[in-house]
Amino acid sequence: MTLKAINEIVTEKKQRPVKVVQFGEGNFLRAFADYMIDILNEETDFNGNIVLLKSIRYGSISRFEEQNNLYTVYLRGLEGGKETVKKRIVTSVEKAVACYESYDEYTELAKIDTLRFVISNTTEAGIVLDLNDKLEMTPPDSYPAKLTKFLYERYTYFKGDKDKGLIILPVELIDDNGKELYRCVKVLTKAWGLEEGFVKWLEEACVFTSTLVDRIVTGDPKDEDKAIFEEFGYEDGLLVTGEPFALWVIESDKDISDELPFGKAGLPVIFTDNHKPYKQRKVRILNGAHTSFVLASYLAGNDYVGESMDDETMFGFMKSTIFDEVIPTLELPESDLIEFAEAVIDRFRNPFIKHSLLAISLNSVSKWKARCMPSFIEYINRKGSLPKHLTFSLASLIAFYNGAEIKDGALIGKRNESTYEIKDDMSVLEFFAENSSLPAKELAEKVLSEEAFWGQDLTKYEGVSEAVASYLGDIRELGMRKALEKNFG
Repeated sequence: MTLKAINEIVTEKKQRPVKVVQFGEGNFLRAFADYMIDILNEETDFNGNIVLLKSIRYGSISRFEEQNNLYTVYLRGLEGGKETVKKRIVTSVEKAVACYESYDEYTELAKIDTLRFVISNTTEAGIVLDLNDKLEMTPPDSYPAKLTKFLYERYTYFKGDKDKGLIILPVELIDDNGKELYRCVKVLTKAWGLEEGFVKWLEEACVFTSTLVDRIVTGDPKDEDKAIFEEFGYEDGLLVTGEPFALWVIESDKDISDELPFGKAGLPVIFTDNHKPYKQRKVRILNGAHTSFVLASYLAGNDYVGESMDDETMFGFMKSTIFDEVIPTLELPESDLIEFAEAVIDRFRNPFIKHSLLAISLNSVSKWKARCMPSFIEYINRKGSLPKHLTFSLASLIAFYNGAEIKDGALIGKRNESTYEIKDDMSVLEFFAENSSLPAKELAEKVLSEEAFWGQDLTKYEGVSEAVASYLGDIRELGMRKALEKNFG
């Protein structure tokens, strides 16, 4: 049986004014921001559609027009320990426009009276200042320059009307993304010699928010698409899959929660004047838990996160790390931290996502520094003792980075009878290739005192060298699994 296309299933779309332009039409924004806006339209008086922008030179957006800008978001995972599946056909995308190929159509968007929000996801490299961009370019190349010119065209068209300012919501994964974007816009404004009235309009009429976003979006399920389409009863070339969990923290000096009534729709959005405690929570609990257990789990014989969660020894290690050693070092209310941690465990156990431990192991030295070391040091400062699980995770890192041969940009490690690739900066790989065969005590001291790795000498913390060396000795002598069982039951 030939299945119908999604636009044959949904033949009518509600007409709404355009309120959002979005730089980026990729999977993440469509399964995150656009999904939430679609719910806003259904459950509140938001009443606004989205125009998606292809802001890069390559790629095609023809599929959007072919499907009448309809697509399905399919979320699968665990919530409260129970399997959850959510499906939504998003109907709030008005159209998709290519900035380069359809420049005139793109620039006309700045003149839409009802426009209020700009959302972007141009990757971490997207918010960069490029002084080679000029106002006369159609369009400029970098995202900050595109945005600056777009805002200037709006300012000019509406003659500086302060009611026509826009709220900017970047979700690029860099610190203080809104502040950095605003800095780039201000530098370009000065470099282009734009008038003082525009500078004042930016300051008084526009709001640049800094945001934190969290949802695993797995995109197009190529191996499952036929079965999913059979389940749906229609085909969708823009289908995007992900996990049910989501979090959007939006920081701004001005309260914009009435204009984006996510709370009325029960959506997981937090408006705040300081997003950093939430970022710290995510980095230390979610990312820190990943980094603290994946190397030990891999050496214990597991290959995936979900498999690790089914491993009683690894699950207990991970849970104790979070609840006993990470949460006590954080500032948010304990109830918030516990709720977030329990959601993290559900996410790790998601049967629909196969997350490779080796994929997570990439650049583990810098990851341990950013994600685990702050909890490690804060625990020592608060408790006056070593956090046993985080200390063991440091020994596990040293055990994982064990090899003498660098081949094709990777250090070659060995697990039982098979080899694996250790990927990191070349200086890190060369350090371990030269030193990993040293005795446990000598190697532990050498790694811990390497300030290029940690930004400081970790041997200054009392008992750290001895504890790491002891754990490393156990791992070498007994193997990872028996070392875990010996030290943690």
